Amino acid sequence: MSVKELQVVNFRNLASDKLSLHSDLNFLIGDNGSGKSSLLESLFYLGHGKSFRTSRVESLIQNDFDFFIISVKSDDNTQLGIQRNSLGESKIKINGVLSSKLSDLAKNIAVQIVTPESFKLFFGGPKERRKFVDLGLFHVEHSFSNEWKLFQRTYKQRNACLRTKQGLELLDYWTEEFSRLSENIARLRNSYIEQLKVELKIWLKIMLPSCSDVISIQYLQGWNSKKELKTILDENRYRELEKGYSLYGAQKFDIRFLIDNASIEHRLSRGQQKLFLLALTFAQSKLIEQVKRIKPILLIDDIGAELDHSSRQAMFRANQQLNCQTIISAIDRVALEPLIPDDNNYNMFHVKHGQIKAMIE
Repeated sequence: MSVKELQVVNFRNLASDKLSLHSDLNFLIGDNGSGKSSLLESLFYLGHGKSFRTSRVESLIQNDFDFFIISVKSDDNTQLGIQRNSLGESKIKINGVLSSKLSDLAKNIAVQIVTPESFKLFFGGPKERRKFVDLGLFHVEHSFSNEWKLFQRTYKQRNACLRTKQGLELLDYWTEEFSRLSENIARLRNSYIEQLKVELKIWLKIMLPSCSDVISIQYLQGWNSKKELKTILDENRYRELEKGYSLYGAQKFDIRFLIDNASIEHRLSRGQQKLFLLALTFAQSKLIEQVKRIKPILLIDDIGAELDHSSRQAMFRANQQLNCQTIISAIDRVALEPLIPDDNNYNMFHVKHGQIKAMIE
């Protein structure tokens, strides 16, 4: 889907006006602190049920209010909305019908984002990379969501047994379940990573052609792949009891991005790293589109940061080949020039003090 209309109420510093978006390409221009990132954040929140900037709900709500609302109407007239109050309580509506699950929103809208903080994919530890991969898996492999929920519950139960050292008679049962679910999730992740590798090559040839043949993704499932997980857990039973938590399993999954077998962040410049992040995000968006038959929404915050003129041109060429709705922010029009199509088939907005106004060209 693509968003035809967006309305926010009491969210950050944004005015409550309705915003009409282009189905393909949109640009936001404005000074730092004007509200550009807040607009992207509102769409991200609708797709993920959380912010990419803060975990504190109260910081998202305008002063003198105790709730915010984000709602959209899509190009096929699907209506999605979420209301969240300062107590963290949510109310979700899909076509006017109340829903209790954030995942129901995510099934209807697939939002990807690249921000200056996206470099955490390299430096932020395994948790950031797991989040990225599992987001794609949620949209691409329908069974993943249920498998992951079952795994999370089992993981907590097994850790409780290890931590309290009470009910050890249950440890064998939870270890069996934990091993089975970890193996299932590892297979799903491995299959997805293999698809991602193939798709990534396509986008790297457009955005980083000089490196496309030497960049690789290393998959680390969370335990020695030459052994069954159950065997490893049995061998480390007393060590885990001493630590009080599970040392191996699907929760330890990670991937590494390599160039000639060295970490990408040690070989690529900051600008090249950002192009890699864009290529990776484009690859994931394409996989989502192919499987779900929906149009992903791609948010790119502060396009001028780290990318020179030629890099932005490469990104423009890639974006022309991706069937998604793209919203790009920049401080000024100069940063956007390499990305603006000649056919005027786009919308451009100026953002100032939370007010968003269409720019007529």
